[in-house]
Amino acid sequence: MNTHDVIVIGAGVTGLTAAWRLTQAGQDVVVLEARERVGGRLLTECHAYQDGTDGAADFEVGGQWVSPDQEALLAMIDELGLETFPRYRAGDSLYVDRAGEARRFEVDLPVAESTAAAIDQLTKTLDGLAAEMDPDRPWEHPDAVHLDSVSFRAWLEQQCDDVEACDNIALYVGPAMLTKPAHSFSALQALLMAASAGSFSNLVDADFILDRRVAGGLQSVPLALADRLGDRIRTGQDVTSVEWDEEGAVVRVGGESYRGRRVIVAVPPTVVRRIRFSPELPAEHRMAREHQSFGLVIKVQAQYDRPFWREAGLSGTGFGPYQLVHEVYDNTPADDPRGFLVGFVSDVLADEVGRLSATERRERVLASLAAYFGEAALTPATYVESDWQHQELTGGAYGTSFDLGGLTRYGAALHEPLGPIEFGSSDIAGHGFQHVDGAIRIGARIAGRILDTTKEN
Repeated sequence: MNTHDVIVIGAGVTGLTAAWRLTQAGQDVVVLEARERVGGRLLTECHAYQDGTDGAADFEVGGQWVSPDQEALLAMIDELGLETFPRYRAGDSLYVDRAGEARRFEVDLPVAESTAAAIDQLTKTLDGLAAEMDPDRPWEHPDAVHLDSVSFRAWLEQQCDDVEACDNIALYVGPAMLTKPAHSFSALQALLMAASAGSFSNLVDADFILDRRVAGGLQSVPLALADRLGDRIRTGQDVTSVEWDEEGAVVRVGGESYRGRRVIVAVPPTVVRRIRFSPELPAEHRMAREHQSFGLVIKVQAQYDRPFWREAGLSGTGFGPYQLVHEVYDNTPADDPRGFLVGFVSDVLADEVGRLSATERRERVLASLAAYFGEAALTPATYVESDWQHQELTGGAYGTSFDLGGLTRYGAALHEPLGPIEFGSSDIAGHGFQHVDGAIRIGARIAGRILDTTKEN
């Protein structure tokens, strides 16, 4: 039997961060990853041109952006010696209204004055409520029980009777972040999303939240960590069971067993269910994870021979709460002469187009891009979709969230260790919730707790 100080299950950013910090402190660590790669929900793929011409391009099919408040991620990028570059944003943005008209704007959405005033008031209200929340303990918000009992959509409609204003505010948290319809999660869950970014104003500011990208792709972070960990990482190791007591645990993968004084289960809460625990998880631990679920989003990317939208003085940024592609951005790598757009189809609309053939879905998506940028958007050289719901080891994107009432009822349980077992991923982070920043914070926190316990013993 293989014996180690710490066994880490999962080679996403949380698991790799924890493993690296523990290794730096002299711990004997092994990382077991079910996939044949590291990175979890971060992945860069190379795709050949689909228009018959020679060449290929890299596409980040998972997470990709870095914002100024993500201090843990920025520090890790510096530590690993990686470089970043700013997202292209020069020029006007676009807003596609209910009638399908694309309107240009610089800062404020081009909506009716009354709608703009309603959006501003809702933003101020959400900023105030988010300021009262410790994102690491959202269940302690002064009005947590009530806010967790009402859906975000219902809460918005209680605050405001301007439908377009509610639709836009709902877009920022529902389709754009939690990738669920706004009626399916609580107002408290929406506040956590806002507080995790510092404020609701930050969350809705594309120039803030989507500030920079990592040269070579955000997967460079886990790849660089894996390079430092070397043969401590073992891929293709799908853990089936964990047998534990207060002295340690035995982790089984096929016919092989690993024994460790401590175990870190660094996978999303929904994936924990794939592992059999003996003794089994307490009911509260199990129920906490059963009340969480992933949202659904299809990330779509189109590459063109040039960024034609820039010629029209457009930034490539667009929002359309009534469009199939509800948001779109210029996704061109630094110093690349070609043009790249990235857009997102989520929640019930992702359900709808997910039932179509690949050809039909592509036509619908490109038609939606054309609503923003005209007919030139209909003929990309390369078109790429990423839909994480079809991967059993993930099951959706971008992160898990609770159903109504779940955050106050079960949120704290997700942070609790169980004997020698620690659980964590970006899904349970406060600051950096569902982002790589949160994954790094959780990984470092777990490593710190283990090291503190080791010192005590």
